[in-house]
Amino acid sequence: MCFFYKDFECNKHTIQHDTRCKAFSQNGDLIKHLRTHTGEKPYQYSQCYKAFSQITTLISHHRTHSGEKPYQCCQCVQAFSLNISIIYHMRTHTGEKPYQCRQCDKAFSQNSDLIKTYEDTY
Repeated sequence: MCFFYKDFECNKHTIQHDTRCKAFSQNGDLIKHLRTHTGEKPYQYSQCYKAFSQITTLISHHRTHSGEKPYQCCQCVQAFSLNISIIYHMRTHTGEKPYQCRQCDKAFSQNSDLIKTYEDTY
């Protein structure tokens, strides 16, 4: 069972589950986390009626409909709708490969590529 005691009385988390959760100093962070357990999705997009647990995910989803790509690469013409996408993209310019396989010396720019290669190889 997980228990959380922080600044607010409402920051107690007593839902029982297999994985150990973490403590939250901000009440809003606890509320967002609890939605992972309850499945609550209070933010609904009006065009396609898809629902989300966080407002930031709703905003990101809106960009799939609007085509808005506010994150522009400063080294090429690529633009992205998500901040994380430009972070991954910049690694193509820098050559950064922060994810290294523990079984061999191969390194990857994205964790998902490391996982896929590991599953396919080992």
